[in-house]
Amino acid sequence: MEKLIISGGTPLKGTVHISGSKNSALPIIAATLLTAEPCVIRGVPNLSDIDTMVRILKFLGVEASFDAKHGILHICAEHPLGVAPYEWVRKMRASVCLLGPLLARLKKTKVSLPGGCVIGDRPIDLHIKGLRRLGAQISVENGYVYAQCKELVGTDVFLCGRFGSTVLGTANILMAASLAKGTTTIESAACEPEVEDLANFLNKMGAKIKGAGSHIIEVEGVKQLHGAEHTVISDRIEAGTFMVAAAITGGDIEIKGAHAEHLCAMRDKLEESGTEIQRTNGSIRVRGRGNLTSTDVITMPYPGFPTDMQAQMSALMTLTPGISVITEKVFPNRFMHLSEMARLGANVALEGNSAIIKGVKHLSGAPVMASDLRASAGLVLAGLAAGGETEVNRIYHVDRGYERIDAKLRALGANIERIDE
Repeated sequence: MEKLIISGGTPLKGTVHISGSKNSALPIIAATLLTAEPCVIRGVPNLSDIDTMVRILKFLGVEASFDAKHGILHICAEHPLGVAPYEWVRKMRASVCLLGPLLARLKKTKVSLPGGCVIGDRPIDLHIKGLRRLGAQISVENGYVYAQCKELVGTDVFLCGRFGSTVLGTANILMAASLAKGTTTIESAACEPEVEDLANFLNKMGAKIKGAGSHIIEVEGVKQLHGAEHTVISDRIEAGTFMVAAAITGGDIEIKGAHAEHLCAMRDKLEESGTEIQRTNGSIRVRGRGNLTSTDVITMPYPGFPTDMQAQMSALMTLTPGISVITEKVFPNRFMHLSEMARLGANVALEGNSAIIKGVKHLSGAPVMASDLRASAGLVLAGLAAGGETEVNRIYHVDRGYERIDAKLRALGANIERIDE
């Protein structure tokens, strides 16, 4: 098992290029199941989650070839099977978005309940509710979702849950509705850029979708979809992580390829905390000025502050003078990284779904254990700022969502090494 060894305390400087979005690429890959014609997806990041999704497609009998060096994925789902088994689907939650396209294409499917990071309860009840509204008969037995229909029929679908809209649920209904009879109106749809990117790809395939990126999406079903080429958007969470890397190390990083309009909430909170951010010539330059100010953060669905940046912001707040409060309103139990940050010397306390963080003057390196994808990123950031040596274990989590993060950090001057135990 691999781990990262970090000798912290070096301000990061230089230029980093942001990879394609994992959270955009995975549903788009699933959407290729909606057509028998070849599709080409570009800008696909070389991540373990992408590898898992490609392996699932191959298990389903789909022709898939990934050029990892150039980020190009060729897919042809001419005769897909309808069963997605536990041994593959358990590895990541995004595999649940196979349910909608397989049902719409084959009219019958069996998909295992998904796995992924342990960040709290994430039921798929809204996915099932939406597909039932479209006319599917669904049962959950022995860890599998069984879905079938004579045909899917457009209708109104309301997708707001206890903690807001569901991104993957919106993606599932969006894909299924594209081949449904009549018009579907998705109310309280997720507004994330990744949903809009999926809709753009579906429209290239011949779908008729309006309103993606807003809370109301209208889908006029078509009889069939055709192949298409598409380039996925850049990863806003990777971009945000490097923005925090500049802030927490007092560095100066130019971020290339990011969509600045997707980073407004992150930019606002970093500037509020005393970080200098400039947009120039299609890039974002972030300077950590060293005089940080405490701030409060509340995670919310897009365009609010993203839950996927909560652990990284927590790391920054551990070194920010004063008391900061981070309230998690998307996944209230997503604070497993706090106990590991405390091992580095952070002064943190948890009250309900809020983290109370009292800034300390410095962190000290120590062995820590990553519990999930974004927690691992937060621990890496804390290690970059800590004195001495930090050992981050279970880094297979970080490899699920960050392409060559250690190499990119090394190019910015970080003293970071990947070793195999």
